Amino acid sequence: MRPMLATTAERPPRGADWVHEVKWDGMRVLVDARGGRLTVRSRTERDVTAAFPELGGLADAYDDLLLDGEVVALEGGLPSFHALTERMHVTKRRQAESLARSRPVTLMVFDLLRLFGEDLTGQPWTARRRLLEELELDGRAWRVPQVHDDGEVLLAVTAEQGLEGVVSKRRSARYLPGRRSPDWRKVAHRRTYSVVVGGWRAEEGSGMSSAGRLGAVLVGLPDGDGGWRYAGRVGSGLAGAAGAALLRRLRAAERATSPFTDVVPREDSVGTTWVQPGVVLEVRTLMLTTDHRLRQPTYLGVRHDLTVDELQEVEDGG
Repeated sequence: MRPMLATTAERPPRGADWVHEVKWDGMRVLVDARGGRLTVRSRTERDVTAAFPELGGLADAYDDLLLDGEVVALEGGLPSFHALTERMHVTKRRQAESLARSRPVTLMVFDLLRLFGEDLTGQPWTARRRLLEELELDGRAWRVPQVHDDGEVLLAVTAEQGLEGVVSKRRSARYLPGRRSPDWRKVAHRRTYSVVVGGWRAEEGSGMSSAGRLGAVLVGLPDGDGGWRYAGRVGSGLAGAAGAALLRRLRAAERATSPFTDVVPREDSVGTTWVQPGVVLEVRTLMLTTDHRLRQPTYLGVRHDLTVDELQEVEDGG
């Protein structure tokens, strides 16, 4: 099963038909506890159970349940996607357990899809939420965040606190696995985008591009027709181990021509090694300009939970 997705909105909807939650900057997961065993799957149905050993206690909470939520890594009380990237791809048990101690995650649970063998996706949100609250899931590594009646107030509060934004849900909405529905709407404050890598450039002074250290990547956004529109260069945040690991992946995907459907400016294309789009990154930017270019973008991490095909669907990177 894949999780239900929200559509993008400019403002939270108003009225008694809607409820509002904090939008977390993390990794969407479905958590399946059954018969004393726990399985955690990403939005792309990848098994990421090994990466988050601190969630293992949920297997003992109830005999059978399926939860929808967001795994977040908190820094200074705020979610940090950059911090989370260190956890997302770990598969070795000892490394995962060590990171769980030094950089723990928290599962923000916001929906209940199955309980004691009963499929709840056909029930309205209000019924699922009532059952979820009755479970009293309040552990060291998981919690059920509050919901709010006034979306505008929550939007203002999340802006003041530096949180990502607000997700609004229609109280009567059924859960639609794998579908993007207007019954769920998201409003984001921070300008973060998921982008695809289409090329890379060596760090200045590091020699030929085929042998140098990674200095910048050329990235794109969906063009609306199944292709990729050039969105600019990203260099900030690529130093050290993060850049080296990314470069190893990109070198295996080189191609002769630009993958972007529009013309890349000469000042960006000269010295670029083009790659087949296959790696999705999360970046933060001051803004997306009217010509769809990222202004002063910073690399946050690789989106292991998001494929290029899904990025064509999502388009807004939320």
